[in-house]
Amino acid sequence: MSIRSLCITEGADRPTTATFIGMHEAGIGVTVVCPEDHPNYRILSDAGVPVIDIRLTKNFDAEGARALREELERGGYHLIHTFNSRALTNGLRAAKGLPVKVIAYRGIVGNLSFLDPMSWKRYLNPRIDRIVCVCEAIRRWFLEMQPAFLRMPETRPVTIHKGHKLEWYTDAPADLASAGIPDGAFTIGCTAAYRPRKGIEYLIEALEALPDEIPAHLVLIGNMDADKLTKRIERSPAKTRIHRVGFKSNAPAWTAACDAFCLPSTKREGLARAIIEAMAYRVPPVVTNSGGSPELVVDGECGYVVPIKDAAALAEAFEKLYSNPDLRRRMGDAARERIATHFRNEDTVAKTIALYKELVPEPGT
Repeated sequence: MSIRSLCITEGADRPTTATFIGMHEAGIGVTVVCPEDHPNYRILSDAGVPVIDIRLTKNFDAEGARALREELERGGYHLIHTFNSRALTNGLRAAKGLPVKVIAYRGIVGNLSFLDPMSWKRYLNPRIDRIVCVCEAIRRWFLEMQPAFLRMPETRPVTIHKGHKLEWYTDAPADLASAGIPDGAFTIGCTAAYRPRKGIEYLIEALEALPDEIPAHLVLIGNMDADKLTKRIERSPAKTRIHRVGFKSNAPAWTAACDAFCLPSTKREGLARAIIEAMAYRVPPVVTNSGGSPELVVDGECGYVVPIKDAAALAEAFEKLYSNPDLRRRMGDAARERIATHFRNEDTVAKTIALYKELVPEPGT
Protein backbone atom coordinates (compact mmCIF):
# COMPACT_ATOMS: atom_id res chain seq x y z
CA MET A 1 0.00 0.00 0.00
CA SER A 2 1.40 3.39 -0.97
CA ILE A 3 1.41 6.44 1.28
CA ARG A 4 -1.71 8.52 0.68
CA SER A 5 -1.53 12.29 1.15
CA LEU A 6 -4.32 14.86 0.85
CA CYS A 7 -2.61 18.08 -0.26
CA ILE A 8 -4.67 21.23 0.31
CA THR A 9 -3.48 24.15 -1.79
CA GLU A 10 -6.35 26.29 -3.09
CA GLY A 11 -4.15 26.71 -6.17
CA ALA A 12 -0.55 25.48 -6.33
CA ASP A 13 2.17 27.47 -8.08
CA ARG A 14 4.32 25.90 -10.78
CA PRO A 15 7.04 24.42 -8.53
CA THR A 16 4.48 22.96 -6.12
CA THR A 17 2.44 21.55 -8.99
CA ALA A 18 5.58 19.91 -10.38
CA THR A 19 6.30 18.46 -6.93
CA PHE A 20 2.83 16.89 -6.77
CA ILE A 21 3.32 15.37 -10.21
CA GLY A 22 6.79 14.11 -9.29
CA MET A 23 5.50 12.41 -6.14
CA HIS A 24 2.60 10.89 -8.08
CA GLU A 25 5.02 9.48 -10.65
CA ALA A 26 7.14 8.06 -7.82
CA GLY A 27 4.17 6.08 -6.51
CA ILE A 28 2.94 8.32 -3.72
CA GLY A 29 -0.86 8.46 -3.52
CA VAL A 30 -1.22 12.24 -3.84
CA THR A 31 -4.67 13.82 -4.07
CA VAL A 32 -4.75 17.60 -4.46
CA VAL A 33 -7.46 19.94 -3.26
CA CYS A 34 -7.52 22.73 -5.84
CA PRO A 35 -10.32 24.88 -7.36
CA GLU A 36 -11.35 23.62 -10.78
CA ASP A 37 -10.98 27.08 -12.29
CA HIS A 38 -7.32 27.36 -11.29
CA PRO A 39 -4.98 26.94 -14.31
CA ASN A 40 -2.97 24.18 -12.63
CA TYR A 41 -6.06 22.05 -11.96
CA ARG A 42 -5.98 20.86 -15.57
CA ILE A 43 -2.20 20.38 -15.52
CA LEU A 44 -2.50 18.12 -12.49
CA SER A 45 -5.46 16.25 -13.90
CA ASP A 46 -3.77 15.69 -17.26
CA ALA A 47 -0.75 14.27 -15.39
CA GLY A 48 -3.01 11.71 -13.72
CA VAL A 49 -3.00 13.33 -10.28
CA PRO A 50 -6.43 13.09 -8.59
CA VAL A 51 -7.76 16.62 -8.02
CA ILE A 52 -10.75 17.61 -5.88
CA ASP A 53 -12.55 20.94 -6.08
CA ILE A 54 -13.21 21.86 -2.45
CA ARG A 55 -13.56 25.61 -1.89
CA LEU A 56 -12.32 27.14 1.36
CA THR A 57 -13.81 30.62 1.53
CA LYS A 58 -12.55 31.66 4.98
CA ASN A 59 -10.22 30.65 7.79
CA PHE A 60 -12.92 28.71 9.58
CA ASP A 61 -15.11 27.30 6.82
CA ALA A 62 -17.54 24.77 8.31
CA GLU A 63 -18.72 23.47 4.95
CA GLY A 64 -15.21 23.25 3.52
CA ALA A 65 -13.85 21.51 6.63
CA ARG A 66 -16.74 19.07 6.49
CA ALA A 67 -15.96 18.23 2.86
CA LEU A 68 -12.28 17.72 3.75
CA ARG A 69 -13.25 15.44 6.63
CA GLU A 70 -15.47 13.34 4.39
CA GLU A 71 -12.62 12.96 1.91
CA LEU A 72 -10.19 12.01 4.68
CA GLU A 73 -12.54 9.35 6.00
CA ARG A 74 -13.37 8.01 2.54
CA GLY A 75 -9.87 8.04 1.07
CA GLY A 76 -7.85 6.24 3.72
CA TYR A 77 -5.23 8.97 3.90
CA HIS A 78 -2.13 8.80 6.06
CA LEU A 79 -1.26 12.50 5.79
CA ILE A 80 -2.68 15.91 5.14
CA HIS A 81 -0.26 18.44 3.68
CA THR A 82 -1.44 22.06 3.79
CA PHE A 83 0.05 24.93 1.81
CA ASN A 84 -1.40 28.12 3.28
CA SER A 85 -3.01 29.43 6.46
CA ARG A 86 -6.59 28.87 5.36
CA ALA A 87 -5.83 25.33 4.29
CA LEU A 88 -4.11 24.70 7.62
CA THR A 89 -6.90 25.95 9.91
CA ASN A 90 -9.55 24.00 8.00
CA GLY A 91 -7.31 20.96 7.56
CA LEU A 92 -6.64 20.79 11.29
CA ARG A 93 -10.37 20.97 11.96
CA ALA A 94 -11.07 18.25 9.42
CA ALA A 95 -8.38 15.95 10.85
CA LYS A 96 -9.52 16.22 14.47
CA GLY A 97 -9.59 12.77 16.04
CA LEU A 98 -8.37 11.01 12.88
CA PRO A 99 -5.12 8.99 12.78
CA VAL A 100 -3.50 11.17 10.13
CA LYS A 101 -0.23 13.05 10.26
CA VAL A 102 -0.37 16.81 9.64
CA ILE A 103 2.24 18.71 7.60
CA ALA A 104 2.14 22.49 7.16
CA TYR A 105 4.10 24.53 4.61
CA ARG A 106 5.61 27.85 5.69
CA GLY A 107 6.99 30.32 3.16
CA ILE A 108 7.86 33.47 5.17
CA VAL A 109 9.81 34.36 8.28
CA GLY A 110 7.97 35.60 11.36
CA ASN A 111 4.48 37.08 11.69
CA LEU A 112 3.58 34.57 14.42
CA SER A 113 3.51 35.00 18.19
CA PHE A 114 2.98 32.89 21.28
CA LEU A 115 0.69 35.69 22.48
CA ASP A 116 -1.55 35.50 19.40
CA PRO A 117 -4.42 32.99 19.74
CA MET A 118 -4.66 32.65 15.95
CA SER A 119 -1.04 31.50 15.79
CA TRP A 120 -1.94 28.59 18.07
CA LYS A 121 -4.76 27.65 15.73
CA ARG A 122 -2.26 27.53 12.87
CA TYR A 123 1.50 27.01 12.87
CA LEU A 124 1.97 26.77 16.65
CA ASN A 125 -0.74 24.12 16.97
CA PRO A 126 0.79 21.06 18.69
CA ARG A 127 -1.35 18.81 16.44
CA ILE A 128 1.06 19.59 13.58
CA ASP A 129 3.69 16.89 13.07
CA ARG A 130 6.03 18.76 10.73
CA ILE A 131 6.33 22.28 9.33
CA VAL A 132 8.06 22.31 5.96
CA CYS A 133 10.07 25.54 5.87
CA VAL A 134 10.94 26.79 2.41
CA CYS A 135 14.29 28.04 3.68
CA GLU A 136 16.59 27.44 6.62
CA ALA A 137 15.98 30.97 7.92
CA ILE A 138 12.36 30.08 8.64
CA ARG A 139 13.32 26.90 10.48
CA ARG A 140 15.83 28.81 12.62
CA TRP A 141 13.24 31.48 13.40
CA PHE A 142 10.79 28.88 14.71
CA LEU A 143 13.47 27.36 16.93
CA GLU A 144 14.54 30.77 18.31
CA MET A 145 11.09 32.08 19.22
CA GLN A 146 10.70 33.62 22.67
CA PRO A 147 9.97 32.65 25.36
CA ALA A 148 12.11 29.56 25.00
CA PHE A 149 9.98 27.34 27.23
CA LEU A 150 7.10 27.56 24.73
CA ARG A 151 9.17 26.61 21.67
CA MET A 152 8.12 23.67 19.57
CA PRO A 153 10.20 20.46 19.44
CA GLU A 154 13.34 20.80 17.31
CA THR A 155 12.15 18.00 15.03
CA ARG A 156 8.94 19.76 14.01
CA PRO A 157 10.28 22.41 11.58
CA VAL A 158 12.27 21.00 8.64
CA THR A 159 13.82 22.75 5.67
CA ILE A 160 12.92 21.71 2.14
CA HIS A 161 13.83 24.31 -0.47
CA LYS A 162 11.27 24.78 -3.20
CA GLY A 163 13.03 23.57 -6.33
CA HIS A 164 12.70 24.70 -9.93
CA LYS A 165 13.57 23.47 -13.41
CA LEU A 166 15.66 25.53 -15.82
CA GLU A 167 13.46 24.39 -18.70
CA TRP A 168 10.73 26.66 -17.30
CA TYR A 169 12.82 29.73 -18.07
CA THR A 170 13.30 29.93 -21.82
CA ASP A 171 11.24 33.00 -22.80
CA ALA A 172 12.88 35.71 -24.89
CA PRO A 173 13.70 38.88 -22.94
CA ALA A 174 10.99 41.54 -22.98
CA ASP A 175 11.37 44.74 -24.98
CA LEU A 176 12.40 47.36 -22.41
CA ALA A 177 12.06 50.09 -25.01
CA SER A 178 8.29 49.64 -24.77
CA ALA A 179 8.55 50.99 -21.21
CA GLY A 180 10.52 54.03 -22.35
CA ILE A 181 13.95 52.71 -21.38
CA PRO A 182 16.65 53.96 -23.78
CA ASP A 183 19.21 51.79 -25.55
CA GLY A 184 22.45 51.49 -23.63
CA ALA A 185 20.86 51.95 -20.23
CA PHE A 186 22.09 49.90 -17.29
CA THR A 187 18.83 48.36 -16.12
CA ILE A 188 18.10 47.11 -12.62
CA GLY A 189 14.97 44.97 -12.32
CA CYS A 190 12.87 44.37 -9.22
CA THR A 191 9.79 42.14 -9.16
CA ALA A 192 7.52 42.40 -6.12
CA ALA A 193 4.13 43.42 -4.84
CA TYR A 194 4.77 46.66 -2.98
CA ARG A 195 4.71 46.61 0.79
CA PRO A 196 7.00 48.39 3.25
CA ARG A 197 9.06 45.27 4.06
CA LYS A 198 10.12 44.92 0.42
CA GLY A 199 12.44 47.92 0.87
CA ILE A 200 11.75 49.56 -2.50
CA GLU A 201 12.52 52.99 -1.04
CA TYR A 202 16.08 51.87 -0.31
CA LEU A 203 16.42 50.71 -3.91
CA ILE A 204 15.34 54.15 -5.12
CA GLU A 205 17.83 55.76 -2.74
CA ALA A 206 20.56 53.52 -4.16
CA LEU A 207 19.67 54.58 -7.70
CA GLU A 208 19.96 58.21 -6.63
CA ALA A 209 23.37 57.53 -5.07
CA LEU A 210 24.94 56.17 -8.26
CA PRO A 211 27.40 58.48 -10.08
CA ASP A 212 25.83 60.64 -12.77
CA GLU A 213 27.90 58.96 -15.48
CA ILE A 214 26.15 55.62 -14.89
CA PRO A 215 23.02 55.53 -17.09
CA ALA A 216 21.06 53.43 -14.59
CA HIS A 217 17.33 52.84 -14.93
CA LEU A 218 15.11 51.01 -12.44
CA VAL A 219 12.40 48.65 -13.73
CA LEU A 220 9.73 47.94 -11.10
CA ILE A 221 7.66 44.91 -12.07
CA GLY A 222 4.45 44.05 -10.22
CA ASN A 223 1.81 45.93 -8.28
CA MET A 224 3.67 49.11 -7.31
CA ASP A 225 0.80 51.62 -7.26
CA ALA A 226 0.88 52.45 -3.53
CA ASP A 227 0.45 56.15 -2.74
CA LYS A 228 3.49 56.12 -0.47
CA LEU A 229 5.70 54.82 -3.27
CA THR A 230 4.20 57.25 -5.79
CA LYS A 231 5.06 60.20 -3.54
CA ARG A 232 8.59 58.90 -3.02
CA ILE A 233 9.17 58.57 -6.76
CA GLU A 234 7.72 62.01 -7.47
CA ARG A 235 10.23 63.71 -5.20
CA SER A 236 13.18 61.68 -6.49
CA PRO A 237 15.76 63.47 -8.66
CA ALA A 238 15.94 60.16 -10.57
CA LYS A 239 12.19 59.89 -11.19
CA THR A 240 12.55 59.91 -14.99
CA ARG A 241 14.70 56.77 -14.66
CA ILE A 242 12.20 54.84 -12.55
CA HIS A 243 9.76 52.78 -14.62
CA ARG A 244 6.75 51.08 -13.03
CA VAL A 245 5.59 48.60 -15.67
CA GLY A 246 2.87 47.04 -13.49
CA PHE A 247 1.85 43.40 -13.18
CA LYS A 248 3.19 41.25 -15.99
CA SER A 249 2.11 37.68 -16.62
CA ASN A 250 5.54 37.26 -18.23
CA ALA A 251 7.44 38.93 -15.39
CA PRO A 252 10.49 36.63 -15.75
CA ALA A 253 10.94 37.85 -19.34
CA TRP A 254 11.15 41.42 -18.04
CA THR A 255 13.74 40.36 -15.50
CA ALA A 256 15.67 38.54 -18.23
CA ALA A 257 15.98 41.80 -20.15
CA CYS A 258 17.72 43.57 -17.24
CA ASP A 259 21.43 43.84 -16.49
CA ALA A 260 20.98 43.20 -12.76
CA PHE A 261 18.20 42.24 -10.38
CA CYS A 262 17.54 43.46 -6.85
CA LEU A 263 15.24 42.43 -4.03
CA PRO A 264 16.00 44.86 -1.17
CA SER A 265 13.74 43.27 1.47
CA THR A 266 14.09 44.47 5.06
CA LYS A 267 12.49 41.47 6.82
CA ARG A 268 10.45 38.27 6.57
CA GLU A 269 11.70 37.20 3.15
CA GLY A 270 11.35 33.49 2.38
CA LEU A 271 12.82 31.94 -0.75
CA ALA A 272 11.77 34.56 -3.26
CA ARG A 273 10.74 33.15 -6.62
CA ALA A 274 11.70 36.44 -8.28
CA ILE A 275 15.34 35.94 -7.27
CA ILE A 276 15.30 32.38 -8.57
CA GLU A 277 13.83 33.54 -11.89
CA ALA A 278 16.55 36.17 -12.28
CA MET A 279 19.28 33.63 -11.53
CA ALA A 280 17.79 31.13 -13.97
CA TYR A 281 18.00 33.81 -16.69
CA ARG A 282 21.65 34.60 -15.83
CA VAL A 283 20.80 38.01 -14.36
CA PRO A 284 23.12 38.63 -11.38
CA PRO A 285 21.12 39.40 -8.21
CA VAL A 286 21.80 41.93 -5.49
CA VAL A 287 19.87 40.94 -2.37
CA THR A 288 19.75 41.87 1.29
CA ASN A 289 20.64 39.66 4.22
CA SER A 290 16.96 38.94 4.82
CA GLY A 291 15.39 35.53 5.36
CA GLY A 292 16.29 32.97 2.72
CA SER A 293 17.90 35.33 0.20
CA PRO A 294 21.48 34.54 1.38
CA GLU A 295 20.68 30.85 0.93
CA LEU A 296 20.08 31.50 -2.75
CA VAL A 297 22.89 33.95 -3.45
CA VAL A 298 26.52 33.19 -2.60
CA ASP A 299 27.99 36.62 -1.98
CA GLY A 300 30.67 37.55 -4.49
CA GLU A 301 30.18 34.40 -6.57
CA CYS A 302 26.72 34.52 -8.15
CA GLY A 303 25.63 37.95 -6.93
CA TYR A 304 25.92 40.19 -3.91
CA VAL A 305 24.39 40.03 -0.44
CA VAL A 306 24.29 43.38 1.37
CA PRO A 307 22.98 44.52 4.77
CA ILE A 308 19.30 45.45 5.03
CA LYS A 309 18.31 49.12 4.80
CA ASP A 310 21.71 50.02 3.33
CA ALA A 311 21.23 52.02 0.14
CA ALA A 312 24.96 52.80 -0.09
CA ALA A 313 25.81 49.08 -0.14
CA LEU A 314 23.21 48.48 -2.84
CA ALA A 315 24.66 51.31 -4.92
CA GLU A 316 28.19 49.96 -4.49
CA ALA A 317 27.11 46.53 -5.76
CA PHE A 318 25.36 48.07 -8.78
CA GLU A 319 28.42 50.14 -9.60
CA LYS A 320 30.62 47.02 -9.55
CA LEU A 321 28.28 45.22 -11.92
CA TYR A 322 28.01 48.20 -14.27
CA SER A 323 31.76 48.77 -14.38
CA ASN A 324 32.67 45.19 -15.19
CA PRO A 325 30.57 43.47 -17.91
CA ASP A 326 32.75 40.34 -17.62
CA LEU A 327 31.91 40.14 -13.92
CA ARG A 328 28.22 40.42 -14.77
CA ARG A 329 28.50 37.53 -17.20
CA ARG A 330 30.48 35.34 -14.80
CA MET A 331 28.06 36.00 -11.95
CA GLY A 332 25.09 35.42 -14.23
CA ASP A 333 26.46 32.06 -15.35
CA ALA A 334 27.22 31.10 -11.74
CA ALA A 335 23.72 32.13 -10.67
CA ARG A 336 22.10 29.89 -13.26
CA GLU A 337 24.39 27.02 -12.31
CA ARG A 338 23.48 27.42 -8.64
CA ILE A 339 19.79 27.01 -9.42
CA ALA A 340 20.59 24.03 -11.64
CA THR A 341 22.56 22.23 -8.93
CA HIS A 342 21.19 23.39 -5.55
CA PHE A 343 17.53 24.24 -6.12
CA ARG A 344 16.21 21.41 -8.29
CA ASN A 345 12.59 20.35 -8.27
CA GLU A 346 13.73 16.72 -8.31
CA ASP A 347 15.39 17.28 -4.93
CA THR A 348 12.21 18.82 -3.52
CA VAL A 349 10.28 15.74 -4.62
CA ALA A 350 12.82 13.34 -3.09
CA LYS A 351 13.02 15.20 0.22
CA THR A 352 9.23 15.46 0.50
CA ILE A 353 8.86 11.73 -0.14
CA ALA A 354 11.54 11.05 2.48
CA LEU A 355 9.57 13.16 4.98
CA TYR A 356 6.38 11.25 4.18
CA LYS A 357 8.18 7.94 4.73
CA GLU A 358 9.61 9.19 8.02
CA LEU A 359 6.11 10.01 9.28
CA VAL A 360 4.47 6.92 7.76
CA PRO A 361 7.10 4.17 7.77
CA GLU A 362 4.55 1.36 7.35
CA PRO A 363 1.58 2.66 5.34
CA GLY A 364 -0.03 -0.76 5.05
CA THR A 365 -0.54 -1.15 8.77
